[in-house]
Amino acid sequence: MHEVLEREGKWDVDDRFRLPDLRGIVADADIEHDTVDLTSDYYDTSDRDLLAHRVQLRRRSGDADTGWQLKVPAADGRVELHWTSTEKLPDAAAELLSGISLGKQLASIATIHTVRDRYRLAEPGSGELYAEIADDSVRASANERLLAWREVEVELGPHTPSIPKRLVRRLKAAGARPSRFPSKLAHVLPQIRSVERVSPAARALLRYLDAQIDQIVLGDIELRRGQDPIHDTRVSIRRLRSTLRVFGKLLDQTSVEQLDEDLRWFAGLLGEVRDCQVQQRRFTEALDELPEELVLGPVRARIRNELQAIELPARARVTEAMDSPRYRAMMTVLRSWRTAPPVDLETRTAELVKRARKAQRKADRRLVAALDGDDFDSALLHRARKAAKRARYAAELCRDVGGSKQTKRTVKHYKQFQSILGDHQDTVVASALLRRLALASGTTAGENGFTFGLLYGREQRIADACRQQAREML
Repeated sequence: MHEVLEREGKWDVDDRFRLPDLRGIVADADIEHDTVDLTSDYYDTSDRDLLAHRVQLRRRSGDADTGWQLKVPAADGRVELHWTSTEKLPDAAAELLSGISLGKQLASIATIHTVRDRYRLAEPGSGELYAEIADDSVRASANERLLAWREVEVELGPHTPSIPKRLVRRLKAAGARPSRFPSKLAHVLPQIRSVERVSPAARALLRYLDAQIDQIVLGDIELRRGQDPIHDTRVSIRRLRSTLRVFGKLLDQTSVEQLDEDLRWFAGLLGEVRDCQVQQRRFTEALDELPEELVLGPVRARIRNELQAIELPARARVTEAMDSPRYRAMMTVLRSWRTAPPVDLETRTAELVKRARKAQRKADRRLVAALDGDDFDSALLHRARKAAKRARYAAELCRDVGGSKQTKRTVKHYKQFQSILGDHQDTVVASALLRRLALASGTTAGENGFTFGLLYGREQRIADACRQQAREML
């Protein structure tokens, strides 16, 4: 298996269209031209579970890219995974899809045949790709539906930041129009969901929910690949849970309560892994700052072994959970929200703003209560941090309904509180671990707790500074 990041743009054209002159689009680029004949068979469940998440699985023939290809939405394009051509879907690919397919059988849903006139703009000498412009003549079939059309596709090279403006201008002048469809498969199959006729507030909610589900789906696939999307997946779960809580009364409650519990459960498992990652980096940086003569004994090894003893079983619990009925039930609800989101399509902007401001007032009360006086309660600070996060995420969502400068300032304000109190919470976790390590090393031959005591004192100073910074922000 290998992986590429696909970034492309698509234009609709008719039979009269003529591809414009490509010379000078990229200065001094070599232009290579060839024609390829491609056939792609697309696979999905009978309920279109992959398509609902904008994930595509196909088996392609007719080019150097022959084989199985899986396309997954990512922040700056689509991650495309490739396997060699086999009659049956490779087990590794089937495993990656087991979470979003909900365990259902995958079968062919469409066949697309493309005759592609391909023009590659490459750097002279090295041959590094700037962009590939494809003039595609397409025929497709799905069930008894037959279609034919023509389109232009521009795929960017790995170091090309965006489609050259000069190329866009020439395509438009020649009669090309930005495509109505994000992919050829979307052209063939009906849309999973249309959100065009909804209020601006409902659209903002839908977009925010979709963005978090996108990241959770990507995290599911990445975790099954053995990658490490722990942080991004956990943050998206937090944002989703925050939305359910702050705007819960604007949502259909049928599945919200159980989903919130399941998200909290899975985020907790991810958190056990993430805490170890954070602490390992934190202690490594702290030890690097200490003079070597103050690092007495096998301090680094003890920290590493202690954290690995926590992290490895925690990772195993995440893997086990992802094959459990509870996890599948959680993914089933997220899948259902793609086609039947729990959002009132007539939600008013005033209702959205009202609940966001309520979250801000709650965060302010908790922050004042936690920071009032000289006796700081770590539990109260942690609760205040969670409230600040909910206020921040709610304000982020409201930016999509004509957010003002004040909304941007609100996001920044609570993000600062979240960061400061997050650092404080890290010191709470780190201090407890350091105390345990100091006690263990103090009773082990050849070791002592001196360096752990220094690290503990450092954490206490950081905690004091965090509390002072937060108080100054009130």
